[in-house]
Amino acid sequence: MKVVLLNGSTRKNGCTYTALSEIANTLNQEGIATEILQMGDSSVRDCIGCGNCVDKGYCTFKDDLVNDWIDKAREADGLIFGTPVYFAHPSGYIQAVLDRMFYAGGEYFKHKPGAVVTSARRGGTTAAIDTLSKYFGISQMPMITSTYWNMVHGNTPDEVKQDDEGMQTMRNLGRNMAWLLKCIEAGERQGIKAPIAEMGCQTNFIR
Repeated sequence: MKVVLLNGSTRKNGCTYTALSEIANTLNQEGIATEILQMGDSSVRDCIGCGNCVDKGYCTFKDDLVNDWIDKAREADGLIFGTPVYFAHPSGYIQAVLDRMFYAGGEYFKHKPGAVVTSARRGGTTAAIDTLSKYFGISQMPMITSTYWNMVHGNTPDEVKQDDEGMQTMRNLGRNMAWLLKCIEAGERQGIKAPIAEMGCQTNFIR
């Protein structure tokens, strides 16, 4: 089993990475493989709603990291999205990436456990969590929670490490993710398969 963690920060080893690393270490201790994908200073296009990705499983733009990350999501058993908080909002980078990943590769997210982690000096974390959690709600993804909201506080990685409750929250999130993945695996061994959703009904409010 493997969990892929997306670092939506342009700082490869910053505060968001520190939080994701704590989760990854916990998952590794539970026997779950992990990979942290780094946004870094990559230039990323926004989704233009062209529809060319429908039923193809990849984005029409092939000059950035999105299709590579879709491939990673396809192979993952669980996913965690990490973001710094800018003006009480997630990074614009990760929103652009997730819009395109979910439009083009939505099939690869279904029924996979997911979690959102935010990092901030002080405020705006819950609003950012709410924004990114909406991707799970439309994709039939179980959400992984912890013993507090999935956030850490600090202005530097060293300060984040001093956020004892935040780091504890990250570890508990990792344990909860590992537990659910093992439960899903055990269920599959017993012949319990993911449900097949009804599709086809689409109500438009303007006729």
